[in-house]
Amino acid sequence: METVDWLLSAGERGNPATRLDRRRPDGTAWSVGNDVRPLVHGATYFAELLAAVRAMRAGDLLLFTDWRGDPDERLAGPGTEIGTVLREAAERNVVVKGLVWRSHLDSFQFSEEENRHLGEEIRAGGGEYLLDMRVRPGGTHHQKCVVLRHPGRPELDVAYVGGIDLSHNRNDDIHHGGDDRSQPIARAYGPHPPWHDIQLAIRGPAVGDIETVFRERWTDPAPLSRSPLSRLRELLHGEDVHANPLPPQLPDPSPCGTHMVQVLRTYPNRLLRGYDFAPDGERSVARAYLKALRRARALIYLEDQYLWSPQVVEHFARALRANPELRLIAVIPSVPEQDGPLTLPMNMIGRITALETLRRAGGERVAVYGVENHAGTPVYVHAKVCVIDDVWAAVGSDNINLRSWTHDSELSCAVLDETRDPREPQDPAGLGDGARPFARNLRLTLAREHLDQEEPADPQAPDVLCDPAGAFDAFASSAAALDSWHEGGRSGPRPPGRLRTYRPPELSGVQRLLALPLYRVIIDPDGRPLRLRLRKAF
Repeated sequence: METVDWLLSAGERGNPATRLDRRRPDGTAWSVGNDVRPLVHGATYFAELLAAVRAMRAGDLLLFTDWRGDPDERLAGPGTEIGTVLREAAERNVVVKGLVWRSHLDSFQFSEEENRHLGEEIRAGGGEYLLDMRVRPGGTHHQKCVVLRHPGRPELDVAYVGGIDLSHNRNDDIHHGGDDRSQPIARAYGPHPPWHDIQLAIRGPAVGDIETVFRERWTDPAPLSRSPLSRLRELLHGEDVHANPLPPQLPDPSPCGTHMVQVLRTYPNRLLRGYDFAPDGERSVARAYLKALRRARALIYLEDQYLWSPQVVEHFARALRANPELRLIAVIPSVPEQDGPLTLPMNMIGRITALETLRRAGGERVAVYGVENHAGTPVYVHAKVCVIDDVWAAVGSDNINLRSWTHDSELSCAVLDETRDPREPQDPAGLGDGARPFARNLRLTLAREHLDQEEPADPQAPDVLCDPAGAFDAFASSAAALDSWHEGGRSGPRPPGRLRTYRPPELSGVQRLLALPLYRVIIDPDGRPLRLRLRKAF
């Protein structure tokens, strides 16, 4: 397999200002020799993060970025509140540095106060925490990563990247009973919304790449906010307004695995003053998807919070039209996060439009599902995962929507395994690539959860889920059985599985009348004025 066929070259990233692609002598735009593990569910990630942070000692370095941080969110029970854990690390003379989106006002259902309070706790221990509003109007810093470096103990170095914020709702597990520290979302999800999410644990040279992403943002000379009101709040609350120098960057950890990792990002083309490390923005998330989609032949597997925006979905539709054997499975929230009288129909019109685009292109080769727990409560799918032909896998903070591909800051990792999957000697995609263990095992892990299937006792035994058509049919059969059980009044034993065929809520004529002009003319379902869209997005 020629990796250049799946991964972006430095030139294809389209951002010559970044240090990411100048870190290796040969100019390779990805690292090799990594060990990457998917941490499915917040409880899995939080438990590992807690142990790793508590093992840090004086002189170690802890860097993190986030969209939202709740200081009282528990990593693993009482006494493990994230604010407490980070403050205690700083008190042990761990160098703690945080970059979190400043956020809009809480009155608009954002997290300004929570993000500020987390900073107060970290600063109380001697750490440093910046509220970063260096975004385009209406945009956010959406990256979610934690980097742990250990001078003299590089074998402990690790980076966590994905979709899981250090915030309420995220600490859920495979049973999907929800998080005790809950933030209300749409009523359908109940008081403790079940939450499905994924983070990657990365060891090896890619840790240095992810640290570089943090350092580029940390050393950005632009002021944290242009707003006079924000600057006044900085003074009133004693916030950090200038980034102190970071310790020199350590050499990258030694190779320790078989995974190639390419770090992908979105940065907007900021008005007035751009980023020093991306003066024209960066669209490598979008560009990586477009390149990988051109190679898709057998199966695109998606888990995504949104899956809307016609400009983005059209690229998936193009792959379906070009390849008559290509199938697409998408797992999405059954109901959008917001169920207001205006936001729900607006979001539904966005999603309906996107799904119509996919189904016109792929017909019955497109299958979209929601997920519920065994009590019948919908599970909110916050994961951002794409697996193409069991070869290329991407996990990160970016959603399948326009703002993640153009407008917000995002961070994702594309992972390719250098070894072949021994269960698949033949190439299901017909490209000579062959299935790769990381991508295939990620897809199978997620599929087995949704289907309520145990992993086979013999990992080398034939597995129908390895076959793209077999997996597609297994999802359809499981969802049909559960749909039928619900439609029959839930009589008799509940069938195994958690998948429900996705059916968007019916909209009244009045709702469509109100929402359609907002969607098409004033505000898109990604939540910002259309006039801020870029003419040439990627």
